[in-house]
Amino acid sequence: MDLAAFYAREFDEHEAVVAATRAALAESFARLVEESCRSVQAGGKLIFFGNGGSAADAQHLATELSVRYITDRAPIPALALTTDSSALTAIGNDLGFDLLFARQIEALCRKEDMVIGITTSGRSANVTKGLEAARRIGATAAALSGKDGGDLPGLADPLLIVPSRTTARIQEMHITLGQMLCGALEQRLGLV
Repeated sequence: MDLAAFYAREFDEHEAVVAATRAALAESFARLVEESCRSVQAGGKLIFFGNGGSAADAQHLATELSVRYITDRAPIPALALTTDSSALTAIGNDLGFDLLFARQIEALCRKEDMVIGITTSGRSANVTKGLEAARRIGATAAALSGKDGGDLPGLADPLLIVPSRTTARIQEMHITLGQMLCGALEQRLGLV
């Protein structure tokens, strides 16, 4: 293995995906920020969820909003559906893994809320069912995805599809876009 060549290729691909994401998602990102602001200003909260690395992103972003991102400020109501091990194991065991997020959304989500599903493929059944549950409630169902968006076009709106087929690059853009959302919300809500 040529480690130097590997190192250079990884950065080259990352830089290409950053440029493509920047060119493709400005309008969708602006809509994500505006819908998030609308939800919070209406007394709602942001609800994040996903599997694996996307679950970690969900927890990370909910924490940045509810605690602080850049500086001390009033909390922004946000939570991740990936943190309650009792709910996760009970739903998985009793109702099935596909309903992991939908059941929690049915219990916790209100029409003023915004849910943000995170899935690199757009084909995670439990994320799709969670978004469907949010729509039935009347909440805004948004998502971060990659590849071709999978099952999410027409279901999630706003939908940010990172223009890449490489899972690692999609995840890198998801956390970048998520942190940008945190910074933009702090400013748009007049908290910093």
